[in-house]
Amino acid sequence: MALPGRLRALILAVALPLLFLSASEAGTVGINYGRVANDLPNPAAVVQLMKQQGIAQVKLYDTEPTVLRALANTGIKVVVALPNEQLLAAASRPSYALSWVRRNVAAYYPATQIQGIAVGNEVFASAKNLTAQLVPAMTNVHAALARLSLDKPVKVSSPIALTALAGSYPPSAGVFREDLAQAVMKPMLDFLAQTGSYLMVNAYPFFAYSGNADVISLDYALFRPNAGVLDSGSGLKYYSLLDAQLDAVFTAVSKLGNYNAVRVVVSETGWPSKGDAKETGAAAANAAAYNGNLVRRVLSGNAGTPRRPDADMDVYLFALFNENQKPGPTSERNYGVFYPNQQKVYDVEFVLGGNSAGGGGSSGKDNGGLGWQDNGGVNAGNAPAGAGGGVKATSTGEAWCVANAMAGEERLQKALDYACGPGGADCKAIQPGAACFEPNTMVAHASYAFNDYYQRKGRTIGTCDFAGAAYVVNQAPSE
Repeated sequence: MALPGRLRALILAVALPLLFLSASEAGTVGINYGRVANDLPNPAAVVQLMKQQGIAQVKLYDTEPTVLRALANTGIKVVVALPNEQLLAAASRPSYALSWVRRNVAAYYPATQIQGIAVGNEVFASAKNLTAQLVPAMTNVHAALARLSLDKPVKVSSPIALTALAGSYPPSAGVFREDLAQAVMKPMLDFLAQTGSYLMVNAYPFFAYSGNADVISLDYALFRPNAGVLDSGSGLKYYSLLDAQLDAVFTAVSKLGNYNAVRVVVSETGWPSKGDAKETGAAAANAAAYNGNLVRRVLSGNAGTPRRPDADMDVYLFALFNENQKPGPTSERNYGVFYPNQQKVYDVEFVLGGNSAGGGGSSGKDNGGLGWQDNGGVNAGNAPAGAGGGVKATSTGEAWCVANAMAGEERLQKALDYACGPGGADCKAIQPGAACFEPNTMVAHASYAFNDYYQRKGRTIGTCDFAGAAYVVNQAPSE
């Protein structure tokens, strides 16, 4: 699959600005910091942990003063929340909204870089009696920000759950519930468009997979290579369950009007590391794969969906810690990336190159400036078997680098050209007539080249990335 030198040079010349562009336009990854627990570290320690891990954005569920003060002068961007129980007061009394914004936003800004206010949380699902009050509350909070000259840097939104949809499969059939579409969602979208804000969506492929594991592929849910699912209504093919969920939302939005300018932010998504026996798929290895692959995909600028391929996605993982006082099934208390003692539940990085804990840095000297990182020999560390994404290789050395089919042939070709050229991979075996030429597919040839490069680099972190075109697996590829 390696191309003649002159043609390869031409492709690389074109690829350079494109890959730099994708890196600069990549989405961002933040974390949800919930505190429904009695064993969490103090806010100052939590903020230090976030800084060490390279977490630059955090979403809160309230406006706890000790947390907001701890975040001051850190550069970490913050989304605060007006809880559901205060919606009615904020909706019916503009003076209440103004007082709330003065006390909980203006009092800390700009030292604490508050960039958004989540007015309520999953109101349609958890506070149905307040549904009619949601948009009036958002409007009053925004008016208060405007009065204090904070409406430009601080945006107002409200996270919605996928239960706001009456239908979501296939994605082209996405539609909001009849009781919400015209009464709430259209006014909300008008508000978001007028104020330059974004739609916040809480999306959990875990729930869909766990309840339908007999018909939904685990690889499809975890961003791993899979056969894909065709949407017969649109003709689009999906290789990710999260993509399908988000495109169902995009479809539902489009049925209410032209809101293409309204971005979508994934305000919550995650995968539990533990669950009850009936919670199929709840496991540390799957949580590591889901979050790791998602982080790498977002940060590499490859987060678009089939319906919106150029959309850069901002994502907030759920959650920072396991929270031992959350009610419900075991999974509810095991979404954390960290234990309360600040040790990782599983290994996932928040920056490309695997160097989020600070120190070292990534030289990038081996990548020819192509927009991905080579970590220059950092030890690979430990991770659950079958992890992948931003997850480190196992200490046993059983790790392979494979192509990410969701990256698309153009991105794979650019990465393949680099691996077989400046990267120094031995690609003789995938030339026509050679031992590994068959199967003659882009994914198969790219996987061979990426893995050869990865093994030659000692399987170090960052050498199986290629701007999101590859990732690590801990089980030998079938081909």
